[in-house]
Amino acid sequence: MGTLNPFRYRTINRILPFGFIWFFTGSVFMLSDYFATGNKALERGAITLNIETFAFASSAVFIVGLVVGYLETVVVDPRLRNKSFIATIVWKFLIYNVFFVMMMAVLYPIAAALEMNVSLWDIQVKQRFAEFWQSNALYGTSIQLVFSLLVTVLYAEIRDNLGAAVLYNFFTGKYHKPITEERIFMFVDMKASTTIAEQLGHVRYFTFLQRYYNDMADAIIAHWGEVYQYIGDEVVISWPVKKGIRNTDCIACFYSLQRAIQKQASKYKEQFDVVPQFKAGMHMGKVTTGELGALKKELVFTGDVVNTTARIQSLCNEMKTELLISDQLKQALQPNHKYKFDVKGTIALRGKEETIKLYAVEEQNKE
Repeated sequence: MGTLNPFRYRTINRILPFGFIWFFTGSVFMLSDYFATGNKALERGAITLNIETFAFASSAVFIVGLVVGYLETVVVDPRLRNKSFIATIVWKFLIYNVFFVMMMAVLYPIAAALEMNVSLWDIQVKQRFAEFWQSNALYGTSIQLVFSLLVTVLYAEIRDNLGAAVLYNFFTGKYHKPITEERIFMFVDMKASTTIAEQLGHVRYFTFLQRYYNDMADAIIAHWGEVYQYIGDEVVISWPVKKGIRNTDCIACFYSLQRAIQKQASKYKEQFDVVPQFKAGMHMGKVTTGELGALKKELVFTGDVVNTTARIQSLCNEMKTELLISDQLKQALQPNHKYKFDVKGTIALRGKEETIKLYAVEEQNKE
């Protein structure tokens, strides 16, 4: 994982479930047909199931699922994200119709040749293929394909709305019982957000926030960050400690966020007449992680480290710095000549006598 590009890693993790879902639904349909018909083809267009055809069909639906996952995740969905619901449905219907026809045109002859134990180019295969397009088997196959597509698209929507971590917990049960783990937190807060909101009005400000968070996404992914919460104009990013300190990714993420916003500065000026700026506080420590909620489930981190990180972020203006981190985090980081650390003061932990030394961070060689 250390050498794998984080974008590629994320893409693979998003696509793989499509393959497994298609494999599962395809296998269920094939086996249900097998037991319902006694493994007898009720008409010429249907393929009877044997070891060879089942192995081929199972492998084929898994690969088709991966292709659908790639299309949905990388090709289709990003291009239709800003379209209306009706336009999205129409475009997806057309795209997947063409894909499924092409897929059946390639895969059916292979399955027929395996079933009859003849060459792919045998005249019998061509005859069966022609019969398939006029048989009820075509409708049955189409229903299976559409059902598998709907399940995977529904899965993708749930994943995007709940978050990958919540969905992973749902299937694995990792956080059904609370566990203790060490994490790094970064609270990123927009500067002068109240003034900007008053200038733009409620609706334009909401659009502004959408654009702001969308432009931040790639920088967070690039440094293995996980979005814990969006709280109005504030985003909370978290890392397992090993990921966050590797290559000083948690610090590098902040400056990548800055560059991502500055890269779009002219568009912000043109659309909103203001370019967002932000400050951040960072800290690390033990948290209790678990699932909370009766009406709506959420993964929640609890512990002093979360509250302390928020307090560190609130001191950025007072200490005149854009990035303020705790001594615990600084000591955990690997030496890196790219960043300069200046002591800015201390913060007292609420209800405790302990204090934490704070450091302002500055990037030495800005890209």
